[in-house]
Amino acid sequence: QVQLVESGGGLVRPGGSLRLSCAMSGRTFSKYTMAWFRQAPGKERKFVAADPWSGAATHYADSVKGRFAISRDNVKNTVYLQMNNLKPEDTAVYYCAASWLGDDGPPHIDRMDYWGEGTLVTVSS
Repeated sequence: QVQLVESGGGLVRPGGSLRLSCAMSGRTFSKYTMAWFRQAPGKERKFVAADPWSGAATHYADSVKGRFAISRDNVKNTVYLQMNNLKPEDTAVYYCAASWLGDDGPPHIDRMDYWGEGTLVTVSS
C-alpha cells in the first residue's frame, strides 16, 4: 500500500518562500510520476506541477511558472515543491499525488493513483 505524507506548509508573508516535501512509502517511487495539486477555499482542486517518472520535462501551471520548482530524490522517495515569491492567491491546501508509470504530459487529476492528505499554505501579511 502506497502512502504519501506531505510536510512543510505554514504561514508566510507575500514574497516569501516555502519548500513542501512529500515522502512516499514503498520501493518503486522512481516509477511514479509525481505531482502537486492545490485547492483554495471554495474552489476546485487544480494542477500545480509535475515531474514525470521517465525523466521527461517537468510541467507547471501558468500561474506558478518561474516561481515554483518541482524536484525529486529517488533515494529518499521524496518529491519537493520549492515555492518562491509567494502571493496571497497561492493560499491553498497543497496535495501531493502519484501516478504509476504516468504519461509524460501534464497529469490530469483523475489519472492520479494515490493522494496525500494535504498541507496548508497561507500567504498573508
